[in-house]
Amino acid sequence: MKRHLTSPLARCCILAAISIQGCTSVSRPATGSGTGSSSVNVYFSPKGGATAAVVKEIDGARYEVLMLADAFPSKPITQAVVNARKRGVNVQVVLDRSQRNEKNTDADFLTHSHIPMYIDSRHAVAHNKVIVIDSSTLITGSFSFTRAAEENNAENLLVIKGRKTLVGQYIENFELHKAHSEVYKGR
Repeated sequence: MKRHLTSPLARCCILAAISIQGCTSVSRPATGSGTGSSSVNVYFSPKGGATAAVVKEIDGARYEVLMLADAFPSKPITQAVVNARKRGVNVQVVLDRSQRNEKNTDADFLTHSHIPMYIDSRHAVAHNKVIVIDSSTLITGSFSFTRAAEENNAENLLVIKGRKTLVGQYIENFELHKAHSEVYKGR
């Protein structure tokens, strides 16, 4: 369920209702720096539509999807990434080193689908959960791109649009991590 928040009182009432009734998604116009129209959509899990929101954004990608992820065993998200690649979208994924040996990862499937995959071994844990789409949409939050995150865990996801400066910072961070990561060729 999506709600449009306009006042602090409305936000407070909605958030109280969420905590009482369960998890859902909310949305409100963003304010602050940036040019043109911007928006922030918020999703909470379990079963709050975060996976569907990620898939919808990837399905709308026109030229680029950049991902930083700690884990990646979500079939719907994996399929959306593969479909984007088939449409000619430049897709690149940087994963945590745990995905090199993880049994329930889609890293091998993506690699065999000709999607450039990288393993970030420089950090104790590359605990990122970030997707940048077409240099204009940022997806981030605690939501891991996994089935468990959608169905069982208490997670949050932000879909931020129209914040070029913020998105640019995440693109720089993606490039920084990609630069020190190893190419993953699959098993």
